[in-house]
Amino acid sequence: MPRTKNKQKKLHVKKGDNVKVIAGNDRGKEGRVLAVFPEKERVLVEGINMRVHHDKPTQDNPQGGRIEREMAIHISNVMVIDPTTGEPTRIGRKRIEEDGGGRWVRYSKDSGEIIDN
Repeated sequence: MPRTKNKQKKLHVKKGDNVKVIAGNDRGKEGRVLAVFPEKERVLVEGINMRVHHDKPTQDNPQGGRIEREMAIHISNVMVIDPTTGEPTRIGRKRIEEDGGGRWVRYSKDSGEIIDN
């Protein structure tokens, strides 16, 4: 059954997470998530998948030139790093009951440590 337009898939990665790349040219490298694109299921990770971008000359940059910048990679190619062990881990979700209500948090499947603050 296709997803409706306003219903996006829940992702295991959020902006600011430390992740490890598990597939691709940069396999084994670690970095911080700079941006998440849920509609495309891609993430931008600091220092990962660097590509050369050719900039046209502008008033701010009259010379123009070639600039290295990060490009997005598929979300299935990264795993969140467990804060306690420092190893990549799978992510689960559970509801935590608080004062008069509850909220959903992400937790590490290996250590059980809550990842969300």
